[in-house]
Amino acid sequence: MFKGLENIANLGGLMKQAQEMSGKMKQLTEELKAKRVVGSSGAGLVEVEASGTGEVLAVRLDPSLVEKQDRELLEDLLPGAINDAQQKAKELYASKMQELTGGMNIPGLGDMLGQLGDGPGQS
Repeated sequence: MFKGLENIANLGGLMKQAQEMSGKMKQLTEELKAKRVVGSSGAGLVEVEASGTGEVLAVRLDPSLVEKQDRELLEDLLPGAINDAQQKAKELYASKMQELTGGMNIPGLGDMLGQLGDGPGQS
């Protein structure tokens, strides 16, 4: 007569786990915002500093590059350094997600939680 009611009890447990995970994701997001990664291109002529969430915070240009006033070279090097920094932020995020999930590989979890927690690439 009450067949299937055990699933309702499990639902409460799942909701609690989801709330805990959401709280952990918010904490992880704050931690990533405080972390810094540096991407570079042109053998270090251009460096881009980004937060662990992928937000670009600073760009540093080697003085010799500025002296040359080579706009085309700068236009080529900047995207490479930005992409490098954002890739490092994604790797940091993935590493922290592995820690958060205890190393379990749960397909789609990072994407789903990343949307909740403004992970890298999620502004």
